[in-house]
Amino acid sequence: MNIAPTNLDRRRFLKTSVAGAAGLIIGFYLPAPGEMLAESPSGAPAAALNAWIHIGTDDIVTIMIDKSEMGQGIMTGLAMLAAEELECDWKSVRTEFAPNDKVYFNPIVGFQGTGASSSTRGSWEPMRKAGATAREMLVVAAAQKWGVDKSECRAENGAVLHARTSRRFTYGSLAESAAKLPVPTDVPLKDSKQYRIIGKPRKRLDTPDKVNGKAGFGIDARVPGMLYATVVHCPAFGGKVSSFDAAKAKAIPGVRDVVQISSGIAVVADNTWTAMEGRRALEITWDEGPNSEVSSDGIRKLFADRVTQPGAIARTEGDAQAGLLGASNKIEAVYEAPFLAHATMEPMNCTAHVRADGCEIWAPTQWQTSTQNTAAKIAGVPPESVLVHTTYLGGGFGRRGEQDFIRDAVEVSKAIAAPVKVTWSREEDMQHDFYRPASYCRFTAGLDADGWPVAWTNRIACSSIFNRIFPGSVKNNIDRGGVEGCADLPYAIPNILVDYQLTETGIPVGLWRSVGYSQNGFFTESFIDEVAAAGRKDPYELRRRLLANSPRHLAVLELAAQKAAWGKPHPEGRFRGIAVVSSHATYVAEVAEVSVNRSAGTVKVHRVVCAVDGGRITNPDTITAQMQSAVVFGLTAALKGSITIARGRVEQSNFNNYQLLRMDEMPVVEVHILETENPPGGIGEPAVPPIAPAVCNAIFAATGKRIRRLPIRAADFA
Repeated sequence: MNIAPTNLDRRRFLKTSVAGAAGLIIGFYLPAPGEMLAESPSGAPAAALNAWIHIGTDDIVTIMIDKSEMGQGIMTGLAMLAAEELECDWKSVRTEFAPNDKVYFNPIVGFQGTGASSSTRGSWEPMRKAGATAREMLVVAAAQKWGVDKSECRAENGAVLHARTSRRFTYGSLAESAAKLPVPTDVPLKDSKQYRIIGKPRKRLDTPDKVNGKAGFGIDARVPGMLYATVVHCPAFGGKVSSFDAAKAKAIPGVRDVVQISSGIAVVADNTWTAMEGRRALEITWDEGPNSEVSSDGIRKLFADRVTQPGAIARTEGDAQAGLLGASNKIEAVYEAPFLAHATMEPMNCTAHVRADGCEIWAPTQWQTSTQNTAAKIAGVPPESVLVHTTYLGGGFGRRGEQDFIRDAVEVSKAIAAPVKVTWSREEDMQHDFYRPASYCRFTAGLDADGWPVAWTNRIACSSIFNRIFPGSVKNNIDRGGVEGCADLPYAIPNILVDYQLTETGIPVGLWRSVGYSQNGFFTESFIDEVAAAGRKDPYELRRRLLANSPRHLAVLELAAQKAAWGKPHPEGRFRGIAVVSSHATYVAEVAEVSVNRSAGTVKVHRVVCAVDGGRITNPDTITAQMQSAVVFGLTAALKGSITIARGRVEQSNFNNYQLLRMDEMPVVEVHILETENPPGGIGEPAVPPIAPAVCNAIFAATGKRIRRLPIRAADFA
């Protein structure tokens, strides 16, 4: 991906992004609550844009994509939304990543960024309105050319037709005329019964270029005059450089410079390999700071102590303590989950060019607004002087919303006064991540004489993600990510108490695919199985009864059980477990079919049946792929994932000791989609939380042993 640096503000970008071709550019903008629209020179409100459609005279339709494509299929999905209302020929659709600008702010998260499984949810209406508005302008342009009323014309497959005379204009032939028309407002949108693109399987638009090598990822960026760098960070979290000797590094041919930046020491060279060779030759003395004695054992003891003390109340219904006192039977359990890395396949990287008049960034970023603001602060320029080129992402999972790798590149470029691409080693990435928080959860449940739950309490201890990312967002000592999946327990139990102990550990934590639901779904769906066993209930039937007032949970639960043949004989040596979790406005139930070799200490997951209700469907192929992807991701965490801490540093360093699921370990995954008229939900994350409890509940069915601590260990069921 060879890229020439440019000096572009937003207006100049919009003028040049159509590659000089004549045509129609149209967008639609929904102001945030309380936001005032900008005024035009005449004083009238001027609508800004968050979704762009360019129709060239060659009939090619280019749709600007304001989200990051990290393998989740959003480039195709958003294009489908616009193309549906535009009534264009799908074969003529092309896409282009949007620049950084506030007009592209994601209405759900409040900035330009991709996360929280919000891309389709946030773009469902704006993208369709953009397509409908462009279609209306094309129809009006055709009607004016023919001298007929627009009601006599209709758009169809990339052309406007005049039924009475059988005349036809292609969109490309109307583009220039349409571009001169006023932009209409409140254009009606289609009824879902009229959809011919939305809801139908579509091959992904980005696949061909990813197969033939044309797709540009961050690591592919090339800028004229660019140098290459890598950075070494303090091994212990919170440490800093005390002193360093760069002589041996600078003696390596091709090493251009060694500079100290805020996060550590950067080696700049003619290529990445040489930079990493120079990094290995550095002699650095570290001040390891206040966390140098932190360990996993110490963190676990800290959590265990904190859950003995009352926490901040996240949810209370009825009188949980009275319910426990009056219960015929009481059960207790403690569940634990470890720190987890993101382990994206594309190493962390960013290319930056700081100039006196601005800064350009080429990066696989999830958060364009944060990248813009980070670069502006370091470069000492206004945010509007920073241009962010979003590339494809080789995996994100929340990791690429962070700003550390952006900061490294901008600081190095500023220091050497040249464009530079910074690439982290795999070891730096593994040992300097923002991890899924370790978490510790204590449950107590009370059952009546018939074995049904009458009281439920759980206390969670873990550190806060949102305190760091969104300062001020944690209210009353409740971190939303820490309690989600527990505080919103869907089961109809009359007495519930959920409280939370915000417990900082010195280890940096961040957003990880499905965030708090990933560990809390494991906790709650495993313990509800314990409740079923204690009351001598079938775990599926107990859930059915307790979800009677939660119809969407119930629907996916019943569908998954039906498709998995729950209650019917299973293959010899295999056992089933079930779980249901809702997150990101989507409901997912999963049944795992496993076998256990107790003598060898191994678990094999043979089959996973997944039922999903994500509301309105855009591309069913994407839903299926994301459910499968999430199962892989969640299984990796359940069977293998663990980041451990010793002397304030991560013990794992690469895929040899932080292993991922292998191809021969992959189960058959059957996905069953509930088609509903509910608003679209998220798809990228919601299938992660149910898989660990489904597998662990199946292990209990096979062995009678409960798995209360991840990852699954042979000692837990031997």
